[in-house]
Amino acid sequence: MTTMSMIKGLNEGLRRVLEDQPKSLVMGEDVGRLGGVFRVTDGLQKDFGSDRIIDTPLAESGIIGTAIGLAMRGYRPICEIQFDGFVYPAFDQLVSQLAKIPNRSGGRIRLPVVVRIPYGGGIGAIEHHSESPEAYFAHTAGLKVVTCSNPADAYWMIQQAAAGDDPVIFFEPKRRYHGKGEVDTEKPGLDLHRARTVREGRTATLIAYGPTVDVAENAAKAAAEEGLDLEVVDLRSLSPIDWEPLFASVRKTGRAVVVHEAPGNVGIGAEVAARLTEECFYSLEAPVLRVTGYDVPYPASRLEDDYLPNLDRVLDAVDRSLEH
Repeated sequence: MTTMSMIKGLNEGLRRVLEDQPKSLVMGEDVGRLGGVFRVTDGLQKDFGSDRIIDTPLAESGIIGTAIGLAMRGYRPICEIQFDGFVYPAFDQLVSQLAKIPNRSGGRIRLPVVVRIPYGGGIGAIEHHSESPEAYFAHTAGLKVVTCSNPADAYWMIQQAAAGDDPVIFFEPKRRYHGKGEVDTEKPGLDLHRARTVREGRTATLIAYGPTVDVAENAAKAAAEEGLDLEVVDLRSLSPIDWEPLFASVRKTGRAVVVHEAPGNVGIGAEVAARLTEECFYSLEAPVLRVTGYDVPYPASRLEDDYLPNLDRVLDAVDRSLEH
């Protein structure tokens, strides 16, 4: 066991991928000499060379298009989109080509491409630097979508994503980058697409992912001081979603609150709420509630604390659920 930040966990995970897979490479804006704007790739170009850690032009569509071509020739690219809001120029390549070519070719062409995207708010950034675009990609058949919430998952999940033969969109919660935790570098964690029960409870279930797992944990700790026993589940995988742990938890507690930073309209929380209602209707004691970002463009940094889900909003939703 060793203590490391999420940035360090990702860096060490990428290092192991590059050591174990000679055809793997990292590409993106400033990932080489600079080591990435968040220093996730720091030191990798020095150790693996500029032919495997590639500084690309400022052209997201070109990054993904080039990665698709490389994958078709047997390479295993790991792309970095520098910020969440920069992914949209690459959207056509991602949803029309990366997601479709394996199916279009009847499985003859595999595209083992990982696309890393730092996402979410909470860092006081300017426009286009605090988006949560995960629902776009979770809605797209042919893409797998995952997100880590702690250093241990960051370390293992990036390796698991890079080991598969399917395209993976890998979301990294940037406001959790510097959070530290224990990482067992010898014992693999859960499978890539498994949900994780972070905290056991019986009063209600809090379902979160990425940056809001910490929010849900803190809400559960605060609720415990008032005698409430909240269960916390980290989705980890957004497509596919590991449904059985969610169903089991809600059948036990009878109540659920879904928490995410992205706007609520047609978000991941809407799908989770719908499926829980379909599968656990006779176990529910109250409607499934959502605590999300608001359905507006992400605000200026001085207002983001009012925009983002926080402990008080989560506990308010729990109180409303318990009123039923």
